[in-house]
Amino acid sequence: MSMIKNFIIMIFVITFISQVNAEEVKKMGTHKDWDTYVINSDTSKVCFAQSKPVLQAPKKSQRDARLFITFRPGEKITNEISITAGYEFNTKNSITATSGKNKYKFDIAQEEFAWMTDNKRENKMIKVMKKGSRIMITGYNQKGSQTIDHYSLLGFTKAYNATKANCS
Repeated sequence: MSMIKNFIIMIFVITFISQVNAEEVKKMGTHKDWDTYVINSDTSKVCFAQSKPVLQAPKKSQRDARLFITFRPGEKITNEISITAGYEFNTKNSITATSGKNKYKFDIAQEEFAWMTDNKRENKMIKVMKKGSRIMITGYNQKGSQTIDHYSLLGFTKAYNATKANCS
């Protein structure tokens, strides 16, 4: 009887933990090549839109790259643009985003992530992303090898608007 009781308790705990984890990060929707998410906790709310590259160079690299636009209303952070290339960045080289004739530099690189420090520049980049069809992120790994990730901007405006509305 004790073994059955332990088994039932274990199933309850696993079910409870699964439900809690499922509520931490909730997918709000998909807008063509962009997904939107919300993270709710007792103390804060974070909303973000993300996309995966549609093309990566070099082709053979197995990287988990992402481009994010994040809102953290509790910290008064809006339009935060960040990226991960799926490797630790070489900080001796610039990390840039290019769309058409517009080029933007990421100022801070920490391990696998990079951010911009200037909110005005982020706002300009978001305006360009709303009008564009593709954006290219160029970075360098620890060996100094260049990588280029191409992101589709199809669905970006709807994903951005949904993310902003959910965290305003």
